[in-house]
Amino acid sequence: MSQPSDRYRPDIDGLRAIAVTLVVCFHAFPEAMPGGFIGVDIFFVISGFLITGIIARELDQQQFGLLAFYARRIRRIFPALIVVLGATLVLGWLWMLPLAYAQLSADVFASAAFVSNIALWLQSGYFDIESGRKPLLHLWSLGIEEQFYLCWPLILMLAARLRLSLLAVASVLGLASFALNVALIGSDPVATFYLPFTRAWELLAGGVLACGWNQLRHTSAASNLRAAAGLVLIAIAAGVLDSKSAFPGWWGLLPVAGAALLLSAPAAWGCRHLLSSPAMVRIGLISYPLYLWHWPLLVFFGIIKFAPLTLLERALIVALSFALAALTYRLVEVPFRFGRPNRRGIAGLCAGMGLVALAGGVIVAGRGFDFRLPAQIREMTDVRTDSSKWRLHECLLDLSREMSFADSCVDRDRRPLILLWGDSTAGALLPGLRKAQETRDFGIAQFTSSSCIPALNTDIAGVPNCRAINDKVLVLALKIKPDIVLLHGTWGGSLDGVAETVKALKQQTGARIIVLGSVPWWKRGLPNEVLRYFMLHHRLIPERSDRAEADSSGARLREKLVPLGAEFISVWDTLCNADGCLARIGDTAKDISASDQVHLTEKASVFLMQSIIDQVLRGRTSSSPNPSR
Repeated sequence: MSQPSDRYRPDIDGLRAIAVTLVVCFHAFPEAMPGGFIGVDIFFVISGFLITGIIARELDQQQFGLLAFYARRIRRIFPALIVVLGATLVLGWLWMLPLAYAQLSADVFASAAFVSNIALWLQSGYFDIESGRKPLLHLWSLGIEEQFYLCWPLILMLAARLRLSLLAVASVLGLASFALNVALIGSDPVATFYLPFTRAWELLAGGVLACGWNQLRHTSAASNLRAAAGLVLIAIAAGVLDSKSAFPGWWGLLPVAGAALLLSAPAAWGCRHLLSSPAMVRIGLISYPLYLWHWPLLVFFGIIKFAPLTLLERALIVALSFALAALTYRLVEVPFRFGRPNRRGIAGLCAGMGLVALAGGVIVAGRGFDFRLPAQIREMTDVRTDSSKWRLHECLLDLSREMSFADSCVDRDRRPLILLWGDSTAGALLPGLRKAQETRDFGIAQFTSSSCIPALNTDIAGVPNCRAINDKVLVLALKIKPDIVLLHGTWGGSLDGVAETVKALKQQTGARIIVLGSVPWWKRGLPNEVLRYFMLHHRLIPERSDRAEADSSGARLREKLVPLGAEFISVWDTLCNADGCLARIGDTAKDISASDQVHLTEKASVFLMQSIIDQVLRGRTSSSPNPSR
């Protein structure tokens, strides 16, 4: 078999420049480059192509050594990664709340162990710290690559020993991985995105190209055609796809095929002159440290500012990322990667990565080192989104993993029966409803699903099975015959679907339909607002704050749903007034009203439901005196 030449190809660094530029633009300017995340897929193809070519060539020459291969990978990956992970821990110490810092440290540990993709898959979901505030979110791709590097050489060694065609092995495994990706993208998009089994086909596409190199025509005309087609496919993917696309799935073929076509055409004019130009090559050479630096910087500057970054600020952060990447390449990467290899250097890099992992583990065990915070706000660190009290995985479903409600979700022998239907913000009402049951006689049926508002005949972008679960809830409502249906969610779009829900319930159940307006939206998260206020004023945030965003959905909900027979109760009017929204319901930081952007704490849930429960029940049961704060 003829493998690609082992000579340096500047056009590959040019392709790396395209890949990293797409990713950086997607993160810094998502409105301008919504499909820029495909840059990661281009990196996957490049890695598969180069690594497979190296291994196949050395196997053919009977010179391949597994330990030597891993040593080269360590020298390539560890130095810059150790620096960035260490810097991230320092920035987290200075600017993160303990819960977020513990999460960051867990991500540092996972990144140092090259299982970041697995960790993100396990922690992914609505209740985790929002993705936009995870400084190491982007390292999931490094986990995929390292897992590939661990397994693929062993498979190729076995195939060579058994005298199997490496091209056939790469093709069969690649097709199997692609088929698994297509099969799972609809039912479990989170797993499909993060797991190596559903991503391996992208690296194997590069491996197939390396193994089948001698079967390609490398004439100028054929190369130009392939390069042009590849560039078009990448451009289409970057322009058409966005974060709501079911990716990778079938869509993944666009950037993967585009990258493979460009790699296959070193003789093309565009590869020789455009991708190999000095500017593109220079960006390609620093693409790895640039990829490592840019996202943590964007996240931490957003945390430090306590507000969204402006266009100019994001551009300046990108410029800083380029500067740090160039310094990291010159001062860290080059000495370790191209210096004289020795066992002591490899052992030192492994020890350094081990220390970074150990530091992450110690910080996790220390609960994010909450002693860093002043005593006045330290109590707030124990306030977190406690979804266990919302009956998560029983009556509040994660639709990427489950589709059935537990039997315990319905109080079958209590009337009147209130059916709670909505997303996780509806689930957060359960503690308040349970408290109200202590003084009022009513039952609760809870059918809630994370990120899925009660909108019939509506697909919610990024939420698999939302339409199906809402259809199921309607069927369940017909069976249990509730007296009152309480609809709640993070209202925004899809109000036509909510109207469909109201009409169906009125026609088929005869129940009273109550639509509960949105809770206040703390854009940076209420715990961060408390920290921000303390840093600026050196005292606890006032009882009410004007940092919550105004509820813009109330008027539209009233206008659309009340004529259909629904009643409307404004949460905003209950929790907010001219002085602002309730930031805390008590005298200490642990009494804050929200654990993140939108989820009410248990105390706030109790306060809200005590304020409106008589209006919800409307004289159907005996009532207690009006609650006081």
